[in-house]
Amino acid sequence: MNQRLLAPRFSAPLRASAVACVLLAALMGAAAAQAETLRWARSTDASTLDPHALNNGPNHNLLHQVYEPLIIRTADGKLQPTLATSWALTSDPSVWEFKLRKGVKFHDGSLFTADDVLFSLERARSPSSDMRSLLVAITDVVKIDPFTIHIKTNGTTPLLPDNLINIQILSAAWAKKHGVETPQKASAKEETYATRNVNGTGPYTLVSREPDVRTVLRKFPGYWGTGLFPLPIDELVYLPIKAPATRVAALLSGEVDFVQDLPIQDIARLRADAKLRVNQAAENRTIFLGLNVGAAPLTYSDVKDKNPLADVRVRQAFQLAIDRVAIQKAVMRGLSVPTNIIAPPFVHGYDKAFGAVGKADVAQAKKLLADAGYPNGFGITLHCTNDRYLNDEAICQAVAGFLGRAGVKTTVVSRPLAIQTAAINNQDTDFYLYGWGVPTYDSAYIFDYLVHTRGKNARGATNATRYSNDAVDRQIVSLASEGDSKKRDATIRNIWTTVQKELIYLPLHDQIQTYAMKRRFDIPVNPSNTPYFKLFKLAEK
Repeated sequence: MNQRLLAPRFSAPLRASAVACVLLAALMGAAAAQAETLRWARSTDASTLDPHALNNGPNHNLLHQVYEPLIIRTADGKLQPTLATSWALTSDPSVWEFKLRKGVKFHDGSLFTADDVLFSLERARSPSSDMRSLLVAITDVVKIDPFTIHIKTNGTTPLLPDNLINIQILSAAWAKKHGVETPQKASAKEETYATRNVNGTGPYTLVSREPDVRTVLRKFPGYWGTGLFPLPIDELVYLPIKAPATRVAALLSGEVDFVQDLPIQDIARLRADAKLRVNQAAENRTIFLGLNVGAAPLTYSDVKDKNPLADVRVRQAFQLAIDRVAIQKAVMRGLSVPTNIIAPPFVHGYDKAFGAVGKADVAQAKKLLADAGYPNGFGITLHCTNDRYLNDEAICQAVAGFLGRAGVKTTVVSRPLAIQTAAINNQDTDFYLYGWGVPTYDSAYIFDYLVHTRGKNARGATNATRYSNDAVDRQIVSLASEGDSKKRDATIRNIWTTVQKELIYLPLHDQIQTYAMKRRFDIPVNPSNTPYFKLFKLAEK
C-alpha cells in the first residue's frame, strides 16, 4: 500500500494553522519550563485562613501572600502603600483620610472598593476577632466616595496607620455570600467557610489546602501589582515540617527550596554548603515567661491552697534564678540578645535601663523563696511550645534546670503552638513560654495585648497572667488618643516602670532569625518573620 495515500492532506490555511498550533504549544511549553516554583518549609502551619480570627505570626506569614491590608511594613521598617495609596490626618485631628487604590481585583474577579474596607474593619472589630485590640480607638468608618474613607477615632490617634498593617481586607460580597460576616471563634475550635477558603487581593491565590501537610498557592494573573513588583515566584508550595532535622534534611536533599525556623545547631553546616544561601537579621520578637499572678490557687502546681506566684518575692526569685546569658551561650549558641523587657530596641518606649540583664543569683533566689514561705521550694508545670520559637523546648529545659537549683521543681510540658495559644487564650496555664512581636513598633501594642486587664475595653486578649490594675489600664487606654508626644512618652515610661517592678513577665531574649535557601533565591529576613514573596528578586546566576 502506498503510505503517501494515507497521509492527511491540508489546505494552505490549515497547514498554517497547524504550524501556529505547534509554535503555540512550544511557547507554552517554554513558559511552563520557566515557571518558578518555591517549596517553602517552616515548623508550623497557619491554624486558620480566617484573617481576623487569630493574631499570631504563622497565620500572618501565610495570609499576607493571599490577602492584603491597606499598608504593609517592609524589612527596613517603613510603611508601604498597599490597598491604600495615601493616608493623612484631616483638619480634624481625630479623623484620618485614606485614599484607596483603584482597579484592584479580588481573586474571584470582583472589584475592590471602599465598601470592602468598611466591612473588613467592622469585622476585625467584632468580639470574636483577635485583631480588635488594634482597632479599639476607632469610633466610626465613613465612606466618602468609592475610593476614599475617613476613619474617626476617639481623640488623636497618631499610630492608626501602624495598627493596620495586619488587618487584611476581605470582599464584603464574598463574606456575606458564604456566611462569614464575623470571624471564626478560634478559641472554641469553630470552623467556617473562611477557615479553609480565601478571596483576597494578594499576589497569590489558593489552589489547595491540607492543614498541617501542604498548601499550594499560585500567582494571581489579575494582581494589581504585576509590573510594579518583581513577583519572581509563580507557585508557592507551603510545607509545615515540625521536626527540625527533617526540615534541614529536606533543604539539603533539594526537596524544599526555602526554610524558616532553622535549628541553630545546623546553621554553620548550611553556611558551608556552596549550593545554599543563609540570610540572618534581628527579629521583632521577644521570648518570655508568663506567670499567673492572680489570687486563686494554681492549677498546675503542688501548692493547692494558694498561689505562690502571687507573691512578688517568688517572682523575684524566679527572675534571679534564671541565667539568661547562659541560655544565650549554651542554648541559643549566640543567636539571641538577652533582655529584661518585652520590646526589641527599635520599639518606641524601649529603655536600655529596663532591658539590662542582671547576673543570676541562686543564693538570693533561695532566700527570697524562704522569706515567702517556701524554704524547700515547690512544684510547678512550665508549659512550652515545641514547634514555634528557636530552640523553644531546650530553653524551657534550661529554665527548669535553673529554677531547680533554687529549689523549684519544674516539670516541662511541651506542645504545639496551637495548643499553647489556646491555653493562653483560655487562661488554662500558670507558667508558660511565649513570644511576642510588635508590628506597630510602639509599646502600646504590648500593653494592649499583654498588660491590660483581660476583656476590659476589648483589650488584654493575650494576658493570661490574671494581672489587673485599674490605674495602669487607664494609662494604657490614654495612649491611643494622646496627641502630646511628651505626655505620651511619659505615660509609656510609667507603665513600663510598673510592669518591670511587678514582674508579671520574665523576658529572656530577643531572637535573631535565620533563613536558608537554594543559592538562586535571596529572601531577606523581615523583622516580622513574614517574607513578602512579591518583593524579592531572584539572585543572578
